[in-house]
Formats: sequence, C-alpha cells, structure tokens
Amino acid sequence: MKSIANDWRLVLLLCLTLGLAPYSPEPHFWGKIRWVAGGARGMAPIDWFDLIFHGLPWLLLVRLVFLKLFRPGKLK
Repeated sequence: MKSIANDWRLVLLLCLTLGLAPYSPEPHFWGKIRWVAGGARGMAPIDWFDLIFHGLPWLLLVRLVFLKLFRPGKLK
C-alpha cells in the first residue's frame, strides 16, 4: 500500500486546497510567511499553529521532490 505522504496526487491536492486556502485577498500561507519574515511581531500560538497547518502540505511536497531528485527509483 502506498503511503499517504508519498502520494503525489494527494500532496498536490493538499497544496492547492489547504496550502493556499483562503485564496482571497492572498493565500493564507503566503501571508503567514510574510509575517514571519517581517519579524513575527504579535504572532500568537494560534498563528504559529496555523502556519504549520497550512505549511505541512508544502513541506510534504518539498520532501517528495527532494526524494525524487536524490533517490531515484524509490518513489513512483
């Protein structure tokens, strides 16, 4: 059975839905990244949880790309 973390289609779907939601006025994850890059002043614990929650699909995608590039044949 294929692991959920190694399923390209599911990870891409998560990135496009959970990773970018809400879409307007800008993707939520992008706003959180800009907030952290600006010093993260005023971020509450819920904001950090939100950053991790919306960022997890992107971390899974980076992991899959890394494994695909440096360990060919392991993922299909």
